[in-house]
Amino acid sequence: MGGASRAEKRRKQEAADQRLAAAGIRVPQKRNRAPVIVAAVIAVAVFVGGGFLAARLLGGDVEPTYTATAEGAVVTAGTGPVVVDVYEDYICPACERFETSYGNEITTAVNEGRISVRFHTIAILDARSTPEGYSTRAGNAALCAVPAGIFPRFHKKLFDDQPAEGGAGLSNEELIALGAELGAQGDFAACVEGNTHADAITKETDTARADTALQNDKGQFGTPTVAIDGKKVDLNDTSWLQNALG
Repeated sequence: MGGASRAEKRRKQEAADQRLAAAGIRVPQKRNRAPVIVAAVIAVAVFVGGGFLAARLLGGDVEPTYTATAEGAVVTAGTGPVVVDVYEDYICPACERFETSYGNEITTAVNEGRISVRFHTIAILDARSTPEGYSTRAGNAALCAVPAGIFPRFHKKLFDDQPAEGGAGLSNEELIALGAELGAQGDFAACVEGNTHADAITKETDTARADTALQNDKGQFGTPTVAIDGKKVDLNDTSWLQNALG
């Protein structure tokens, strides 16, 4: 499906780690996907009292059970009381690193009804693909995936198959095929081909860039950016979500 090779993903992750370190953000340890029997037994024992811990110890991917809706270029997942805003660009290496590190915890919390997440579709790296424009095309496809009923898995798959910066990314045909593989309903193909949500993505990107509450101490906006109940999160603290939930 045009996904990045293992070597490309490793190089991309190393570059993302360097960017995070340069920005003063501590790089979280990558989730271990290898099965560990002892950890799995412990995880099962504590799952009822701690879904986050179970997800970490089991090392696998948590299956999303939540539903999602979209307004403009913002996808809202779940209905929990704690509101988490995630600003992401689908070709952003640090965003893929963020998804790898925290995707299970976020999905578990949404599944359990503890949080709702607003995924803001951002395209600040369109120039980083060849040809240009993959940020917008991938973001558009993700928004198309909402009415198609496949957003949670499609969202994850876009990061799993994220191209290295400078790569072409998935073609529209590949994005459509991926949607079909995941069981897309309705006019998903036409939505992808028509780049239906491009204007909404541009508007959302401009709004995020102009929001001083989302900027760093140098007055710059970047991805990933996370805010909880309207307050920007310090991603130096790798327990940011657990701390928010108490």
